[in-house]
Amino acid sequence: MQRIRIIPSSPALLAEGRRRILAVADLHLGFEAGLAANGIFVGKNSAARQTAEEIECLIDSQEPDSVVLLGDVKSSVRGISKSEWDEVPAFFERICRKCDVVLVPGNHDSNIERLVPDAVTMTGPSGMIEEDTLFTHGHAMPSDNFGHVGRIVMGHAHPTYIEEGSVLNGQRVWASMQAQKGDIFPSRTGSIEVIVMPSFNRYFFATHKKHSKSTSPIIRRIGECRARITTLDGSIIGDESALDRVI
Repeated sequence: MQRIRIIPSSPALLAEGRRRILAVADLHLGFEAGLAANGIFVGKNSAARQTAEEIECLIDSQEPDSVVLLGDVKSSVRGISKSEWDEVPAFFERICRKCDVVLVPGNHDSNIERLVPDAVTMTGPSGMIEEDTLFTHGHAMPSDNFGHVGRIVMGHAHPTYIEEGSVLNGQRVWASMQAQKGDIFPSRTGSIEVIVMPSFNRYFFATHKKHSKSTSPIIRRIGECRARITTLDGSIIGDESALDRVI
């Protein structure tokens, strides 16, 4: 069975079992063009370089066998933007020099195979299973054939703490739930852990936080559950009663 360890002060986790897997989600490379169209400027290509540098540092410190990117590596939903043509291949080139890379595509990753070098392993949209864990983006329901897993690690929902007046308002957080497996895999019984990763992109997450129902069909399927909301530095700040404000 894998041991899951949230890396302190980072929106990344390490799954330790037969292999060491470093997982990150929702990079949204090339997002600056969309912000610039709304008059918000963060510097051309600066976020992509920063993202690559941060992941390289994580690879150096955690020494994983593989880096698993849980979808939405690029930002535009349809097609490929001009900035993505430049930034995404350059990002992969840097990371692939450090470690094996697996890409689980998300809903923003249309046509990304045109940008991905041969060294990167691409899975289907349902994700990949490593021991007892399903790694997936979270925008699509996994097949019932995956129902034997005991844990789902996913992105997509961009968990963000929303509470007016709180010093944590607008901060990225982790959401971990213990749910009934039958809610997600109807033919199965027992419980399952669902870990929703914060967006790795420090700029993009708050601009897309929804105050309505979660956009993930996996999360929408979950009924009663126990939950833990955790900040990036590991402080527990909420339980299942806070889920509606987070995902």
